[in-house]
Amino acid sequence: MWTYAKTIGELENIDSDVLFVLEVAAITHDIACPLCRKKYGNTNGKHQEEEGNRMVKDFLNQSDLSEAQIDRIAYLVAHHHTLHDIDGIDYQILIEADYIANATENGYSQTNAENFMQKIMKTESGKRLLRNILFSYDSSSSIAPA
Repeated sequence: MWTYAKTIGELENIDSDVLFVLEVAAITHDIACPLCRKKYGNTNGKHQEEEGNRMVKDFLNQSDLSEAQIDRIAYLVAHHHTLHDIDGIDYQILIEADYIANATENGYSQTNAENFMQKIMKTESGKRLLRNILFSYDSSSSIAPA
């Protein structure tokens, strides 16, 4: 997921400080998965968001990151399954990169991917990456190469 987030961020030419925060959020976004498996028996997105906020703050507190960076990273981790009220390019790219990673790992259908692209994705780089990774161009598909 980090590779997708970094790639989209670079292709979208986002600010280097924002890209750094995005990359750390991408690396730590699933920090709560092991705890959720043990505590809840699953890795439900809402549980990940609830548990991840505190866990990522605790994890990053000993780093050289500023309080503002840690707060933003924790916010992103705590919202990486929330697809509304997306409040920044870092958040948008994190959502897109996580979807691409999950789609490739779980074999999402072309219809699912098309719907996600139309309803949620905003970056042209994310859309192009999703198309290139999941689909070979088919003239009957509404997903045309960029």
